[in-house]
Amino acid sequence: MPSLLSADERQKSLLSLPHWSYRPERGGLITREYRFADFLQAFAFMQEMADFSESIGHHPEWTNVYQRISVTLTTHDAGGLTELDVAWAAQADAVASKIQGQGNAASTLAAPR
Repeated sequence: MPSLLSADERQKSLLSLPHWSYRPERGGLITREYRFADFLQAFAFMQEMADFSESIGHHPEWTNVYQRISVTLTTHDAGGLTELDVAWAAQADAVASKIQGQGNAASTLAAPR
């Protein structure tokens, strides 16, 4: 089982994930909302990240409404934020950028509604 990130490790990790927000509840978690051009792009993102999730054995909490995807990451078995969450977030950012580059996508950082 992965170990929890220390406060220093968490701060360093979050520097490489500027669009993710840390929250201390449940031992620590990070959240982000993505916005894509349409549902097909959003679904392509979810499919690619589902495959990645299976490959590393770590799965997000996420919701999808049309072109928006909200993601929460925490490692339940460890009771908070671990390197698995950071790796998943970094991969998600790379996949979102790739998919959004294939069309006329809106900003990846969605304004709250």
